[in-house]
Amino acid sequence: MSNDLIAKTAIDRRLAEIIIPVIEDLGFELVRVRLQGGKTATLQIMADRPEGGINVDDCADISTAVSATLDVEDPIADNYYLEVSSPGIDRPLTRMKDFANFEGYEARLDTNQPIDGRKRWKGVLAGTEGDEVLLNITENGETTTIGLHFDLLADAKLVLTDELIREMLRQKKEAGVEIDNLDESAFDAIETDDTDGAEPAEPKE
Repeated sequence: MSNDLIAKTAIDRRLAEIIIPVIEDLGFELVRVRLQGGKTATLQIMADRPEGGINVDDCADISTAVSATLDVEDPIADNYYLEVSSPGIDRPLTRMKDFANFEGYEARLDTNQPIDGRKRWKGVLAGTEGDEVLLNITENGETTTIGLHFDLLADAKLVLTDELIREMLRQKKEAGVEIDNLDESAFDAIETDDTDGAEPAEPKE
């Protein structure tokens, strides 16, 4: 069972094939990969630990390993920047297990075709059943559970709530990340080729 939530385009899917073994060898999982266009393209890799809780050092390790592999495979013709990040608090949901792991949390889901006349859905995740993602939707004071086929999802992400922030904080603590103040930026670890943090790094060739 698959769709384009992890990798949308043909080049994204090719990159995912290269990146996944590298990331998994380091003990991480690929959440999403996107090659974004522009004057100089940016390869955005979003990764996480199986149990959640990735930090800046982890992103740096992934960046180093992936960069070395891409230098050999050379799947991108033009120069590009490499950016590795954590999923963040209101993370995208790209795999069936994400919908099960975050059962009970609020999410927004978009489908790639209308279902009952609508393509956008918001509710509380209620787990999975077979190849369907279950969502509790409350309208006019009544809550109903609907099932959306995973393959029909065009986009899905968590909604930022206090409950979700507490869960992400718990995961960070379990991963050994010290957070003195509840600053959202502490959850969004990012590693790029910009080593000094002042000027953009030279794009990879």
